[in-house]
Amino acid sequence: MVHWAHLRLAVAVMATLAFSAPAPAVAQDMPSPLAQEVLIKSILVTLSDAVAANNFTVLHAKISKQFADQFPPEKLQAVFKDLVDKHAVFDAVVAKPAIADEEAKIDDKGVLRLKGHFETTPKQVKYQFAFIPADGTWKLSGITIDIE
Repeated sequence: MVHWAHLRLAVAVMATLAFSAPAPAVAQDMPSPLAQEVLIKSILVTLSDAVAANNFTVLHAKISKQFADQFPPEKLQAVFKDLVDKHAVFDAVVAKPAIADEEAKIDDKGVLRLKGHFETTPKQVKYQFAFIPADGTWKLSGITIDIE
């Protein structure tokens, strides 16, 4: 059985460092609700796959340059070591709708902030993501996952 408190701790460490990089000056429009859900699920499934394969290169490719500079694949692997060791899988979220806990917003630094949860059982998956615009798309710049 996976100890989800370790997931929260591991990801929270990442989130703290992720938000330390300045956001780029390029503005981008608010993505549609469907596009937001695709962003959320894409990151969660990629993270689940990275943990299952113990290979974080694909996740690394999906994150912003600033985040990637702070967290090369080997460092991501170290951050998520507990999940890898416990063979954690949490890709079941793709079968459930993402439920927003707060309205999606683009803050004054151009960071897209998404906060919500999935009604999964036996534990609920809560998320907070930060994305910044890069090359015409949104790139992950911060992540917090809480499984209760």
